[in-house]
Amino acid sequence: MAQMPEFPDLTKMMKDFDPTKFADEFSKVLKNYKLPGVDVDGLVASQRKNVEALTAANRVTFEGIQAIAKRQTEILQESMNEVSKAVDAITKAGSPPEAAAKQAELTKYTFEKALANMRELAEMVSKAQEEATKTINTRISETLDEVKEMALKMKQGAPAAPKK
Repeated sequence: MAQMPEFPDLTKMMKDFDPTKFADEFSKVLKNYKLPGVDVDGLVASQRKNVEALTAANRVTFEGIQAIAKRQTEILQESMNEVSKAVDAITKAGSPPEAAAKQAELTKYTFEKALANMRELAEMVSKAQEEATKTINTRISETLDEVKEMALKMKQGAPAAPKK
């Protein structure tokens, strides 16, 4: 029987990622081109911030996914417990009309509970997306300001460094 491949530990990969090393390699490549009037260190600093923002957004997204998976597991456990109780309640109902009434009551409760759970999970997804998007949007705005500043300084003939 074929053995399933082992998936990488994404948590470890996120912890081991070093934006500084990435930025240093990026800097080495750019410095080899010796572009006149271009502030390579400024570009590298800007890209380092971009990678750091992306890493932070990915971390928030991953934490959101973990929280959602945990909550889904809890919902499943709660549902299994409720199914067991429902079966007991229906079997203990006296007459067939009482059993049918109990079944209708439990069906309504189950439907309402499922809607509430879906709403809760949707809110968790939305919150995780909002947090990750906020990080990226903030960085995009900062990057555009840095590019504008670099362009103005290049026009004046001096290399521009991004704001720290």
